Amino acid sequence: MSHTLQHQTSLLTPDIDESLYSRQIYVMGKEAMNRLAHAHVLISGMRGLGVEIAKNIILGGARTVVIHDCDKVQYEDLSSQYYFSESDIGQNRAKVAVEKLSELNSYVHVKHSSDMINETFLTTNKINVYVLTDAKLDQQILVGNYCHEHGIKLIIANTKGLFGQIFCDFGEKFEVLDTNGENPITQVITEISRDDVGVVFMSMDARHGFEEGSYVTFHGVQGMTEVNEHEFKISVPSPFTITIGDTRKFGIYEGGGTVIEVKKPHEIKFKSLADSLIEPELLLCDFSKMSMPSNLHLAFQALSHFEERYHALPKPWDESDAEKFYEIVEKLNIDNRDKPLTDELNKHWIKLFSKICTGDLCPMQAVIGGIAAQEVMKAVTGKFMPIRQFLYFDAIECLPENVFQPSDIIPKPRFSTKKTRYCSQEIVFGADFQEKICKSKYFVVGAGAIGCEMLKNFSMMGIGCDKEGGVYVTDMDSIEKSNLNRQFLFRSWNIGQMKSKVAAETVKTMNPMMNIHAYIDGVLPETEHIYDDKFFERLDGVVNALDNVKAREYIDRRCVYYGKPLVDSGTLGTKASVQVVVPYLTESYSSTRDPPDPSIPMCLLHNFPNMIEHTIQWARDNFAGLFTIPVQQADEYQRDQKEFAHRTSKNLSEYDRTEIIENVKRIFGSDRPKDFLDCIKWSRNLFQQLFHNTIAQLLYNFPRNHKTTTGERFWSGNKRCPHVINFDVHNKIHLDYIVAASNLLAHIYFIDQIRDRQYIAEQVLKIKIPEFQPKSGVQIFENEEQLKTDMEKKRRKNSIVEDDKTEDEKINKLLNHLPKYDDIHNINIRAHEFEKDDDTNFHIDYIAATANLRAENYEIQSADRSKIKRIAGNIIPAIATTTAMVTGLVCLEVYKFIQGHKNLESYKNAFVNLALPFFGFSEPVPPRKQTYLDHEFTLWDRFDIQGDMTLEQFLEYFKKEHKLIVTMLSTGLTVLYSPHFMKQPSRAGDMKRKVSEIYETLTHTKIPSHVRSLILDFTCEDLEGNDIDDVPYIRYTFR
Repeated sequence: MSHTLQHQTSLLTPDIDESLYSRQIYVMGKEAMNRLAHAHVLISGMRGLGVEIAKNIILGGARTVVIHDCDKVQYEDLSSQYYFSESDIGQNRAKVAVEKLSELNSYVHVKHSSDMINETFLTTNKINVYVLTDAKLDQQILVGNYCHEHGIKLIIANTKGLFGQIFCDFGEKFEVLDTNGENPITQVITEISRDDVGVVFMSMDARHGFEEGSYVTFHGVQGMTEVNEHEFKISVPSPFTITIGDTRKFGIYEGGGTVIEVKKPHEIKFKSLADSLIEPELLLCDFSKMSMPSNLHLAFQALSHFEERYHALPKPWDESDAEKFYEIVEKLNIDNRDKPLTDELNKHWIKLFSKICTGDLCPMQAVIGGIAAQEVMKAVTGKFMPIRQFLYFDAIECLPENVFQPSDIIPKPRFSTKKTRYCSQEIVFGADFQEKICKSKYFVVGAGAIGCEMLKNFSMMGIGCDKEGGVYVTDMDSIEKSNLNRQFLFRSWNIGQMKSKVAAETVKTMNPMMNIHAYIDGVLPETEHIYDDKFFERLDGVVNALDNVKAREYIDRRCVYYGKPLVDSGTLGTKASVQVVVPYLTESYSSTRDPPDPSIPMCLLHNFPNMIEHTIQWARDNFAGLFTIPVQQADEYQRDQKEFAHRTSKNLSEYDRTEIIENVKRIFGSDRPKDFLDCIKWSRNLFQQLFHNTIAQLLYNFPRNHKTTTGERFWSGNKRCPHVINFDVHNKIHLDYIVAASNLLAHIYFIDQIRDRQYIAEQVLKIKIPEFQPKSGVQIFENEEQLKTDMEKKRRKNSIVEDDKTEDEKINKLLNHLPKYDDIHNINIRAHEFEKDDDTNFHIDYIAATANLRAENYEIQSADRSKIKRIAGNIIPAIATTTAMVTGLVCLEVYKFIQGHKNLESYKNAFVNLALPFFGFSEPVPPRKQTYLDHEFTLWDRFDIQGDMTLEQFLEYFKKEHKLIVTMLSTGLTVLYSPHFMKQPSRAGDMKRKVSEIYETLTHTKIPSHVRSLILDFTCEDLEGNDIDDVPYIRYTFR
């Protein structure tokens, strides 16, 4: 296997469309993407699970996908096969599905077949991965034996109601090239000892993360150069050091360098399906049900035995068939084994399996289909650790709580008298529950990758598909090419259109009965007139499909306020999480939050970078400081001088004011470029300033042999000693910088851009650069504390309080320092708004060249354009498989919302990493309980007041009804009542005024007509005058 992978990588390297696959490349890497682009995948079975796997593989970019099915579309398929409609019933499944699947990715050749699969078929189609779904056990074994003998990777996937199964066999010798999908660990070296056991010391700020017995290599080490670019097996004596063996014959460490983890291939042996059925290797995914995998291993086999014996599958919710089914499972547990497969055979689980196994649920297909598709990618790329070898998944908690928990009497659901498109879902839940689903109203916030998958699942489930129901979706963004790799409801011809509108139209074709309403407004405080009380109060629940924490926290606050259940989910490459928020039962999303990402200290960024991430951030800031912020400030001044001066004069610091004034003067100055040659000259001088002169000044202040006051080397530890760069027109990166900077400046002034590198190279050689002379007295800060102290000192020193001047005098003083309007009104300028996904705008070109030039200054290993784009653009790695899987998990929780589950243990938060693979499920955390007087409350509780009261009535109400004396009342930053700070006449007058009237008076605003309530906070005492620390907030409904 290893030789095959290497052969494919070295000889077959097609161009990968990075504009389409950019987010997936950050997950898989380019080498793995190249291997995937040569995969020939056969998917047999085109019901809901088969089409889900096919969709994910096609989006991923396999070379050929052959979809196969010999059967015809039936009503039962419509519950989960979103490319079928009632008009397709009676036609071949594969033939119907192929057209829609082909639209997903023009780079993938999608074929369909209903022929018998034999050796000729597999050879002719060059199949190297065989995915088998919805097959009987004897066929699975037959296919499994053939694939194992002939080196074809095999994935078997099945879902039965609320139960799922995946089996993987990748052969006797399968090489995993990357076991975890994490970026190689990189750490900055502070010292390497010269000893029989050389110790590598790293920063004490954080643990290094290296593991015992792993391998590392070194880069940029000075003095002990023998370690550079060589591999060493390490030991880990502490979280801050590693050892690399004998270093006595090496040179003395002088400084610098990074140590980088080297990933080693890992070989795995897979057993055939026939052998694995007897001695299974089971991956545990739910630690609360330890014996579930072994129970399901027997149940999935028993299904074929039952059908063979009784010539039919178990009837839905039939107690007699369930007993017969359990007898078969009991026998399988001991047949052909030295001891039972499990000593914890669970009769209740087995009978539930029998009762719902003929059901078909779209969310289950999404979960199993996402995981199975990722296993296909692993099979052809060697990227990430495969499932070894069985994965069993269940979601029995979606059933009513008195059903999935053992009890003497389990009610049987009612079924429809006629077949509908939901009949396979009704087998699991019954017709009454289906009616509830169709009448439910859900809000999907976001129509990106997660939102698209969510809407697809909702349409198959039937959410909002009754005249009383509805689905509401919003997204502010329009469709871009990079979206098409994951957001499968969109096509190339939709680029530029609004996501929510297109998504709504597309899912409407999947289920014409869906009442879906698309919005293009964000859910923000500014849009509460759109998403008002009436909007939220009609909802049954909310699902987040957002990619930023701030928006999630706002939605979370809305759901807490309106008492609506919420499921939040997110992905990061192969990682995914789900959090369930249930009113009064769980904490909210905002109750806990991840620590913020560590920021890069300014001093490190400006003078002492030691990682490529530092130079990329510096380049990003440099871009904004040259091409965005100053131009925006100048444009604002040009449009309205007085308003600009008024706004700028409010800055407390003269330091900030001076910087803004200088920016405007520079943009409109007489030395601004008049033609492209001026742009080249400016860029060449800027190159000299950034990468030569600034570094020369730094080395003048702190020479290479400089010592600190304590006698230690200044350039040691985290400080890398830099060197100047002399411009070389023949150096590609040097010319890249000039080309990008020149064109960016030209764009600002509406000068025609020139992309001819030869022309620019010829012109830049004509420019004379004055020799740099270091200056004495230039202050360069050695550490962050010095920098912060100086900045604060400047701000205090330059803070000007001009209380004796009128506002007009302040504005006129500032205007006197700025260019006159008559001199600049005809100068056309436009700022660059950073856009990472446009490869023609020079934004990433400039940042990539700048980052790598600064890395060269400090002898930091450079990065390729793709990595720089990801970091500078803060791009979140994403792949369709994870997205599909996580939305399936979300929709399983939505089933529970609609069921009305009351027990905390019925719900499941999830954390999944498909690369490992790891599946973790846990109960949600209950809300924190607090008390006032003898009353217990949580974040879900509040005081609800109906009707507008006078302040006097309000205070008396709390005293009489709640035994609380209000000592201060506020809303937001406005204090409505505080007797200690109110003058007696004012207080007496306010007592007779309505609370809403007091609010309008103090805020100088009229309460908008859509606002029915105010959120009030208050402090209080008990009747004895004792302070009460915490009380719930007040919802004051005055309309």
